[in-house]
Formats: sequence, structure tokens, C-alpha cells
Amino acid sequence: QLQLVESGGGLVQPGGSLRLSCAASGFTLDYYAIGWFRQAPGKEREGVSCISGSGGKTNYADSVKGRFAISRDTAKNTVSLQMNSLKPEDTGLYYCAAGVDVGVCHPAAYPYWGQGIQVTVSS
Repeated sequence: QLQLVESGGGLVQPGGSLRLSCAASGFTLDYYAIGWFRQAPGKEREGVSCISGSGGKTNYADSVKGRFAISRDTAKNTVSLQMNSLKPEDTGLYYCAAGVDVGVCHPAAYPYWGQGIQVTVSS
């Protein structure tokens, strides 16, 4: 089976940092476009950051540009999302997702999903 598992979430104060990791089993993440998405209660799921399956092209939501960074660790078969200068509005359930030949950072374009992990930014 194709499985994705997120880790690294938790509670952090505004201005703090967290690093999320997405681990794969059943397939190699390097062959896929990878996206990070989040959903807050009462809001639609939104794209946070995506990275292409070739060329290393990245995409960031305007709200996180300059604060978040997506990266691959091929040896560990993981994709990480480094989150700095966190704000309360970053709070939500974060998902990683994978897809083949995905050209947009939109949840509807990604067929394989992790279970989600909570990130809470609060004082």
C-alpha cells in the first residue's frame, strides 16, 4: 500500500518554530510531487507548500513565504516542512500528500494523503 505518515507537530508559542516530517512506505517520495496542506476548523483545506517531482521547483502560499521551507531527504525517504516565525493563524491540521505529474499546489490534484497532524500556535 502507498502510505504517508506525518510527524513533528505540537504546541508552540507565537514566533516559535516547528519542523514537520512526512515519511513514506510502499513507494519512493523522490518520484512524486509532494505537497503540504492545512485545514483549520470551519475553513477549506489550503495549499501551504509544494515541491515538484523533478527540477526541485517549489511553491509557497503567500501567507507563509519567507517563513516556511519545504525540502527532501532522499536517504530517509522523507519530505520536511520547516516552519519559522509561527503565527496563531498557522494553527490547523497539517497533511502531506503525493501525486504524479502534479503541476498545481491544490489538494484536489493529489491522490495520496497522510492522516494529518495537529499544529497549534498559541500563547
